[in-house]
Amino acid sequence: MIKNLKKKEPIDIIANIIIVFFAILNLFPLYWLFTSSLKNSSDVLKMPPDWIPKNPTFANYIDVFKSQPALRWTFNSIFVSLAATILVIIVSSLAAYAFSKLKFKGKNVIYILFISSLMVPKEVMIVPLFRITQSLGLVNTLSGMIWPNVATAFGVFMLKGFFDNIPDSLREAAIIDGANELQVFYKIMMPIVKPGVGALFILNFVQVWNDYLWQLVVGIDKDVKTLMVGISTLMQDLNPNFAYKMAGATVAAIPMLVIFIFFQRYFTRGISIGGVKE
Repeated sequence: MIKNLKKKEPIDIIANIIIVFFAILNLFPLYWLFTSSLKNSSDVLKMPPDWIPKNPTFANYIDVFKSQPALRWTFNSIFVSLAATILVIIVSSLAAYAFSKLKFKGKNVIYILFISSLMVPKEVMIVPLFRITQSLGLVNTLSGMIWPNVATAFGVFMLKGFFDNIPDSLREAAIIDGANELQVFYKIMMPIVKPGVGALFILNFVQVWNDYLWQLVVGIDKDVKTLMVGISTLMQDLNPNFAYKMAGATVAAIPMLVIFIFFQRYFTRGISIGGVKE
């Protein structure tokens, strides 16, 4: 056993070097984005480039928040993404629990039809979805950005796999002890599938945050725009201040990094547990 371990050590070192190399390679665009936002516009296009800013400045960030309602855009994005994600978790967990543990007529057929909606891209439904939103008076509102993102089958599909791994005997024992269905779901099942909920939170939050097309269609006024849509208007500006645009892109990327850092433990646990079938 000791000899086998010693033989594997060089392989482990090489594997770690490769992992570190690819990690640095993936982090480099973020590094370049941030350092470019600290330069002047002319320095961004300088050849050969300055890998470390010689005269770093936060003037570009100050200009973004002074000349544009970036704080309002940030609030809109966080509110829309957080509200939609919380609603998705509530709706998806209830539906997934029902499909996994409850017995009712036509359950398998309904589930197949429900999951089949994953094969239909959102872009195909953009026109009818906009007409429905318009008829409900939700155009140019944050609610119009939230509710269409709640009607998704991905969360149900993901959480159902976690509920399926929970033995039915656990639910039956709780019911025998006098717990009703809601108590079984909230007090027993949900704490067990917490890693899956954490993974769903990250995936759905990122999806809603980056839902550029729908937010562009629904948000018309400048104060209703989200951060992704608002920052894109900076990219369309004829003024070639690339450092200013880099600062706006960095502002849009920071919340995603913060969310992943705080929830990565649940994300990795959720992916690993969800991939194991007993």
